[in-house]
Amino acid sequence: MTLTAPPRLLLVHAHPDDESLWTGGTIARYAASGVHVTVVTCTLGEEGEIIPPALSELAAGAADQLGGYRVAELRSACAALGVTDHRFLGGIGRWRDSGMAGVPANDHPRAFARGSLDEQAAELSAIIASVKPQVVVTYDAFGGYGHPDHIRAHEITTAAAGDVDRVFHAVTSRSATETGAAALATWDDLPWRLPEPGELPVTDDAEITTAIDVSEHLVAKLRALRAHSTQVSVWQDGARAAYALSNGIAQPVVQAEYYVLARGSADGAGADLFGGLD
Repeated sequence: MTLTAPPRLLLVHAHPDDESLWTGGTIARYAASGVHVTVVTCTLGEEGEIIPPALSELAAGAADQLGGYRVAELRSACAALGVTDHRFLGGIGRWRDSGMAGVPANDHPRAFARGSLDEQAAELSAIIASVKPQVVVTYDAFGGYGHPDHIRAHEITTAAAGDVDRVFHAVTSRSATETGAAALATWDDLPWRLPEPGELPVTDDAEITTAIDVSEHLVAKLRALRAHSTQVSVWQDGARAAYALSNGIAQPVVQAEYYVLARGSADGAGADLFGGLD
């Protein structure tokens, strides 16, 4: 009898909640199908804005305990998505959330974005060498929306993942987002404001190479989003669902998650991250 190892997928994310927001449906889909899924988180998200007023004193400017709280949120989200292999880059707490560009947190001595790129890439290379994934996922060069930690995650993944079969950048589809936002506009009971045209970060569909159908895994994705209650609010009424970050802007829950192939063969990759690979 010949035993064949399952396919292996590794995702590199900047903060707790990014795995669920950007790739939650994809993670749940592949984990459910027997793929070995590894999630690498680069910081504890210490600089995040806190939604529940009762937890406001956890903030970086107060007790500075948000990072530890978000570790528990991340564990719950990973359980919801079916992830059993989660790792913090360099070990838990090695690098700190840098905050958005131009804020004082950028200058913290442990800020991820100001850390040694070579050291961070070496840590990620060691994980990749251990896991041996065929597919690696992270953000594009802009980090999706310009966050310094997302950009650094892109940089170290680009440096460390040279030997994997495929590298993908997680993006959001312009057409799917606009269609979803238009549907939100027909709901009169949403607790948040609607996004203005062009307010949500999107990628032109002509640039997207891969669309992963996650329609059968939205229950898991929404459960994972709810686990990140300091950062994400989820609204649901039957089949209707939306979410918002601390800015209170409603965002649609779409039926697919989208990627741009950055490295590797495109053959068979249109609807499956592993499509066409041996």
